[in-house]
Amino acid sequence: MNALSLYAGPRAMQQIREQGLQAAQFNVLAGASGGPKWFVLYGLDRYLFGEFFATRQDALATIGSSAGAWRLACLATAQPVASLDRLAALYSTERYSEHPTAQEVTEKARALLREVLGPDGGSYLVQNRRVKTHIIADRCRGFLNRDSRVLLGIGLALAATSNLMSRRALRYYFERAVFNNHEHSCELTGMQDIRTLDIKLTEQNIHDALIASGSIPFVLEGVRDIVGAPRGLYLDGGITDYHFDVPFHSNDGLVLYPHFYPDVVPGWFDKHLVWRQVVRHYYDNVLLLVPSREFVAALPYGKIPDRQDFIKLDYQRRVQYWKTVLAESERLAEEFAELVDGGHAARRIQLFDPARNAH
Repeated sequence: MNALSLYAGPRAMQQIREQGLQAAQFNVLAGASGGPKWFVLYGLDRYLFGEFFATRQDALATIGSSAGAWRLACLATAQPVASLDRLAALYSTERYSEHPTAQEVTEKARALLREVLGPDGGSYLVQNRRVKTHIIADRCRGFLNRDSRVLLGIGLALAATSNLMSRRALRYYFERAVFNNHEHSCELTGMQDIRTLDIKLTEQNIHDALIASGSIPFVLEGVRDIVGAPRGLYLDGGITDYHFDVPFHSNDGLVLYPHFYPDVVPGWFDKHLVWRQVVRHYYDNVLLLVPSREFVAALPYGKIPDRQDFIKLDYQRRVQYWKTVLAESERLAEEFAELVDGGHAARRIQLFDPARNAH
């Protein structure tokens, strides 16, 4: 049984068939929203951070929202694998009260990030020129920008309804905020679907940017008036960029995208819209690394972790389940390393087709 499935756009497939798999081919590393879903990618992340990209000399751009942003922030620290290990250990064993408030969850998330990044992690990340970090959050517009749970609920309902007609309608409710640690705006962007703000990452705003990127409405508190950013309320970047529907194809190199599923959902409101697909040519140069269906079926409960585990499982069962997934995720890393070293990746790659792989 193969633990890992590989899907590639036409340009990526052709290049890998001609050249094999090499770290130098990839200019971008992407990480999607998904909360504890990322545990299934933990072993793969450790290999990518600690071996595959470890000796790379050219700059690597990362783009992440929510949990994806937290994972990729670890890559930009002085000790990427150690930071990632702390994130996995702390996140997988986090414990809340029986009915946690958004304030409690937010406070624990901030404490977790402080420990993950360490006393100088934020400073090192901000100044890192080899890893060009892009953290996506969403700045609220209109009455969504008020500190009111009622108005937030109404605004999200209206945004979801508008999104049924067009993703572009989200521009009336949100602005995409891209916090980045380098001099120029994200080279991926030409993102014109929603107004995109280019915001400089600093030691003063790095923690707020990461918290905002993962501020799931009603689960965490939004972050207001981030230093160095336009004033306002910032929420989870997955609202607009859940799995990314962005012009990756405008990048000269390839994009490596470890992902939970073989399908890609553009935005948070698109999760149940089976007709909503990413723009096909955006993924021309993307290679997706995905746990195979057989691998997932063999996991406890026959699925990868998700936020519902906090509700459906007691603490001990949840922690044991998540630890099992973290351990099993090493198989994805071992298999990918074999494909890289053996030069056999081209035999395993399937063509990524948004329609065929639609959720």
